[in-house]
Order: sequence, then C-alpha cells, then structure tokens
Amino acid sequence: MKNKRFLLIVFALVAGLVLAACQPQVVEVTRVITETVTETVTEEVEVTRVVEGEIVTETITQEVEVTRVVEVPSEGGSGGVSEFHTAWPYTPPPAGHFNTFVSDGMGLSIYQPLMEPSLFFYVWHDQSWMPMAGDSWEWVDDSTLRVKLHEGAVWSDGSDFTAQDVLDTFAIRRLLSSSEWNFMTDIVAVDDHTVDFILTGPSTTFARRVLSRAVSIRASSVYGDFAQRTRDLVDQGLTSDSDEWSALLQEFNAFRPEDMVVLGPFKIDPASITESQMILNKNESSFMADWVKFDRIVNYNGETPDVTPLVLAREVDYATHGFPPATEAQFIADGTRIIRGPLYTGPALYFNMTIHPFEMPEFRQAMAYVIDRDENGFVSLGESGKRQVMMSGFADSVAGTWLTDDTKAALNHYDVDLAKAEEILTGLGFSRDSDGVWMDDTGARMEFDLTAPAEFADWSAAAENVAEQLTSFGIATTFRGVNFQQHPTDVRAGAFEMAIRDWGAANPHPSFAYTTDFTSYNGGGGEAVTEGAGMSWPLVQQTSMGELDLNQLTIDAGNGGDEAAQKEIINQLALAYNELLPQIPLWERYGNNPASQVRVAGWPADGDPIYNNGPYGDPFVTYLLLTGTLYPAPGNGN
Repeated sequence: MKNKRFLLIVFALVAGLVLAACQPQVVEVTRVITETVTETVTEEVEVTRVVEGEIVTETITQEVEVTRVVEVPSEGGSGGVSEFHTAWPYTPPPAGHFNTFVSDGMGLSIYQPLMEPSLFFYVWHDQSWMPMAGDSWEWVDDSTLRVKLHEGAVWSDGSDFTAQDVLDTFAIRRLLSSSEWNFMTDIVAVDDHTVDFILTGPSTTFARRVLSRAVSIRASSVYGDFAQRTRDLVDQGLTSDSDEWSALLQEFNAFRPEDMVVLGPFKIDPASITESQMILNKNESSFMADWVKFDRIVNYNGETPDVTPLVLAREVDYATHGFPPATEAQFIADGTRIIRGPLYTGPALYFNMTIHPFEMPEFRQAMAYVIDRDENGFVSLGESGKRQVMMSGFADSVAGTWLTDDTKAALNHYDVDLAKAEEILTGLGFSRDSDGVWMDDTGARMEFDLTAPAEFADWSAAAENVAEQLTSFGIATTFRGVNFQQHPTDVRAGAFEMAIRDWGAANPHPSFAYTTDFTSYNGGGGEAVTEGAGMSWPLVQQTSMGELDLNQLTIDAGNGGDEAAQKEIINQLALAYNELLPQIPLWERYGNNPASQVRVAGWPADGDPIYNNGPYGDPFVTYLLLTGTLYPAPGNGN
C-alpha cells in the first residue's frame, strides 16, 4: 500500500510538471499607462470689446482649467527610482503597529536589519562578523564582551546613536525575559560608543545571542522610558515574578509608537501601508545608505496563496514562502531561478501531552515508525523537503560537527516499520477495534485532530500527508487548517491535540535548537518562550541514561568556554531527544526561493557559500543587499 500510494504521488507530480510546461507561452508586452490630469494653465486669448463706440480686438492673459491625458511611469523602478520587490506577511494597521519588540509589530523579520540593524551580521561559511551598528568586538576577559559602536551615526528622527540605545535595547529584552539574560548579569557603557556585556561566566555561544541578527538595536528616543523603568525595578530587587514587573510588561505590550525610528538604510512609509503592500524608502541619513544599491523596497503582504500569482507575474523579485512542487515547477518553466539554501529547521509533529497516550514516549516512538518521512518531505516540498536521518533534535547537516561516531551509531533512525509500530502498541496493551482503529489501554479509540497553518502550503501538505498515513495505520487523524497568525497562539495556549510547528534552529550551535525543541511551545518548565501550557511536557525526564534535567543541560550546553565539554552534553541531549521524541521532526526544509531577475542583478551562482546562511536565520538576501552585491538590472531606475 505504501509503495502504491508513493507511486500515485509521483505520477501526480509528474502530471503537474507536464501541465506547467504546457501553460500558454509568456511573452513580454509593453504597455503605456495613462491617467487624466486636470490642471490650471495660463494662456493668451483674443477678445473683442466696444470701447467708446469703437470695436477693439486685443490679446489678454487668463488662467483656465484644462484636462489632458498623461503617461504615468510604471512600477518597478522606471522614472529614475530603483526598486527591490519583496514578499513578507505583516498585519496592517490598526492591529499592526511599530512596536517591533512585540506581536504584530511591523519589523518584517528577515528585512528588519535594513531598518533596525543588529550590532553585527554573521557569515556562516567563514565564521566572520560583518560590522553593522557595531564596529568591532573583543573578549576583555572570560566574562566580559566589549563592543565598539559605530560613531557619527544618527537615527531617522535626528537623535544620535550612542551606547544608551544599546543599553536600552537590552533593558527592554530583560523586561521580556529574553534568553541572553540567562547568561549575563549586566550591560554597562564604557563611554558613549563602547559597551561591556558582563556574563555569569565563560560562554562560547554568547556572541551569537547578542551580536547577531537575533537582536535588532532600537532607539532610546522611542523606548528609553520603558528601559529606565525596567532598570528601576531591577534596582529595587524585583524580578519577573513580581506584580510590578507584570504590570510594566503589560503596559509595554500595549505600547504603540507613532512611527518606526530607524538607523538602517530603509524606513517604512506609514502612508504607503495597505492590506496588500507597503513601501520602504531609502533613509538618506543612515550611515548605511550608500551600502545598498536600491532606492526603495516594495514589500507585498501575504502567505503562499497571495504571493504565488505575484511571483508568476514577475512582480516579486524574491520570496521565501514554501511553494508546493507543482508551483515550483511552473516557476522553473517560466524561467524563474530557484535558490535552495538550508534552513536547519523544518516542520515537526507536536503532541499535547495532557492527552493520553501522547505522554508516553513509547507511543511517540511507534508513531515515528509509522510515518514515511521521505514521502512526507517529497509531497510537501519536492527536492527541498529532506528527511532527517539521525533524529537528534538538530539538523543532520550540522550534526556531523558535534556528534561522536558512537552517538551516531546509537541513534535510532526510525525508518518506516509498521510491524515494529504494531509490536510497540500491542506491548502497551493497545488493541484494534472492529474497524481497525486502534484503542488505547483504557479502551478509548485513538481519534485525533491535527492542525497546521492553513496558509503555509508546505506545512499544510505535510499535515495532510501525516493524517493520511496515521489513519491508514489505524490512528484516525483529521487535518484542520488554522489561520497562520492564530496557529502558534493556539499551540502555545495548549489548545490543540496534534500540531505542526517548527523544530531545530538556524544556528551553528545545537543548544539553540534544543531551546526550540524543549521550550518554544512548552509551558512544562525551563526558559519557555510560550505563554500558556503549550505541549505540557516536563523537562525533567527519565531516560535510559537516568533522570535528566533537559532544561539545565540545554543551558549548560551553551555555557562555558570549553567546547569539548559542550560536545559531551550535546551528545547526551541528542541521545535523550532520540529516545524521548518530544516531537517528531518530519524533514529539514531547504528553500525553494524564486528569484526573478527582471529588476535585480547580481545573484551569486548556485553553490556559492553565502547560501549556507540560509533564507531565515542569518538571511543571505539581507547580506547581499547590505553589501551591494544585488543591484538594479537595466531599466530599473537607470
């Protein structure tokens, strides 16, 4: 049955390719766009008058309104304005706003460094740090990280960029309980353009936590009051458990600045924001303005269904959405280039551990044996959905650097084995009902709901396929799509049975991946990003290695200056994850990012090491824009 279903899927995809290739030929057309303009002009006219009984003809000057048809410069960079067209979803006002620290802030994620830059930008292939708001950094001692800031820079509101902006940014992040505060005790200004991060102890991961794109620096002119009030609470000895802290946090979450004050080379034009698009104009006052070669960015709103026709129409120059295989085939047939960079993460099957029997690791193991992850990745994303083999909790492409040969040999790959799954379930006292549906050890039929973001085409396809495979095995599963903005809220609130959310992290150090795996959607303890019960999975677990505190191990894996000691902990975490499977990683996503070359030139060739940065974590497109590698093609404002 499995092979038959897989052949049907392959046949459907091949048919899609043929249909895409048979689409009507796309030809370039030239259109003249016009509009009617009414304006006042001055003109001379002859008039005839009777003066003292005589007829007199004379010329006079008068203002008259005239209507004429004029040609309008088309969008896309003509008329001397060069444009880069992006696509990233945002919530428009009034729900969308300019507090980029909190939900619905219009920071535009991977493009935020173009407005609110980080201190540096990390380049994966040579492990270098490109200066941005920071000029240089060094370790003063084992627990003091010093950063020299760019001097002479100004924010878009005219205020100077100083150390105070950095101090205030991290004070707000302390209010929000951001992860770096588990590793540091303070941040102090040495002078107007130098700051010291004071650590609790040595850490090889700390630079990644505070210097990279993970932290955008914000303006004190906007956030300084909240930052000072946070420091006041700290000076009083209050913590996040106090009522005063909670009250300030609630007030900050409701804070809505009138505008986004930026340091980077682009700034959102508030008047341009609509339901469908916004414009980011060049911020000429930025010290980074000359780095980029485009005059403005046009960002289109929406998820995959909204963006697909725009890509096909060549209105979007680059998009990171997860496009289905048939759509990707149509892009290729249309001559659009596809860039595949690793994401080091992907979709996973999450469980609400308050629902029996999801809390049983043996049951989760049985489900892993049922799901054909090769099939799931291929159906969902074609060549860009690559099954995770090691099932260690972080990407296989990184695992080789961290895991010993003994650990790799001990890891269970969970290759498809329906007989093994059946053996595990019967060993737990489960049995099948008369219609073949499994019943648990209490006699309850195993019938579950599986949700995924409806607008994420790849995750929705993965969820549908998982539901089909589980149902075929006798675990009746119904897929239900949920709005992509609502879905993470539901999961973090524990309002789900099974769900598709992300695993791993786009970071070269595995401790960041385990933070996602164990805490991002879990109210069960630890440094939880979630607000609410989440998957309700306790982080102190019994394993074949004994009782483990997974939260403390994750923190320890990123602490200290001894990488060999960190590797030992990471190998322990990999074995524990592989045994416990708090979620089932389905596959690692590689980008299938369309890059139209109509308005934009300069994309590096396939295989260029900059693509190791991936589309999201340290996004290569942001680097390519900031370094001027991408530039306007002929006809785009030139």
